[in-house]
Amino acid sequence: MKKILVLGCGLVGGPIALDLAKDNDLKVSVADINKNALDRLNDERVKKIQANLAEENELSALLADFDLIVNAVPGFMGYETLRRCIQAGKDVVDIAFYPEDVFGLSKLARQKDVRVIADMGVAPGISNLLTGYAASKMDSVENVEIYVGGLPKIRQLPWEYKAVFSPVDVLEEYTRPARLVENGKIVTKSPLTEIEHLEFDGIGTLEAFNSDGLRSLLFTIRAKNMKEKTLRYPGYANKVKLLADNGFFEKEKIDINGQKVSPLEVTARLLFRQWKLEKEEADITVMRIIVEGEKDGKNIRYQYDLHDEYDPASGIHSMARTTGYSAAMAVRLMAEGHFRETGITVPEMLGKNENHVLFILEGLKDRNIIYREKVVAVN
Repeated sequence: MKKILVLGCGLVGGPIALDLAKDNDLKVSVADINKNALDRLNDERVKKIQANLAEENELSALLADFDLIVNAVPGFMGYETLRRCIQAGKDVVDIAFYPEDVFGLSKLARQKDVRVIADMGVAPGISNLLTGYAASKMDSVENVEIYVGGLPKIRQLPWEYKAVFSPVDVLEEYTRPARLVENGKIVTKSPLTEIEHLEFDGIGTLEAFNSDGLRSLLFTIRAKNMKEKTLRYPGYANKVKLLADNGFFEKEKIDINGQKVSPLEVTARLLFRQWKLEKEEADITVMRIIVEGEKDGKNIRYQYDLHDEYDPASGIHSMARTTGYSAAMAVRLMAEGHFRETGITVPEMLGKNENHVLFILEGLKDRNIIYREKVVAVN
């Protein structure tokens, strides 16, 4: 029996643990410093461990008893947590989504002979997997377009948005320059720009704007043009850009009546009240992936569409389902011995192996998360 430890019992870590605990050949534990988060996980099959995961000695002692680790801690501590897991010689599925370059740990992972699948969520994650899969079917790739967003099902002004993740992490997306590929070269553009409108079944019109979501795809996929854009209800980007352009997202502290405060921290605190996705509030995850290229002298397009919603039966939000269950399927891919390659692997690398892709997609389909594929010739 494989012993699995999920580090982090938040909105995504908890559902990962619950899903893995359904497998009789997996013994699942979850660790978090927050006792309230652990108490909310009401399943006797999951062992709950209160621990300070930021403390190196405490984490190292905790890791010793497990075969495979899921790194689901907050992004600010994700890279260092992964490094410590690798140093301990543990295989890892990683969804911490930190800003550091995961390939900086490649040498250590090979030295320790461990397997790491990084960025294994929905986007990054399945977006990378399917991009890599489509690219592997082509002789050359012309365009990659990824559109993805998490939205409340019920639209409420003024924002028509709710956040599954921390508002600080969401706002980081609106301040970090967006990297895209144009004419074969990496270029940088301002976030929240180049707004376009797309139609989606069951939703209607959504707007898409530049965000820095390509991550490893910038370096692993050879494409003439490549972009990832965030999806929101129309009008959202201009509202957020108004805040960004007027200093509300600045990190440098300013003096207010003798108190040093960061505008970003204040903005995040205020927006949290309006953006908080409540326990039984329905959300939607929507994604479209388009990969165009050439095969045997003919132009071809692969398109994948996802529309997923909050599951009232389990009480798990859609963004947690689509992110967490993707990671859980990668755990099974490792635990069942299908994936054996040591070192750092990102999902688009998995995408080159059709068996890996089908294993993950079938597992997601069993959980009613369905990616609809369309392959067409292009004139």
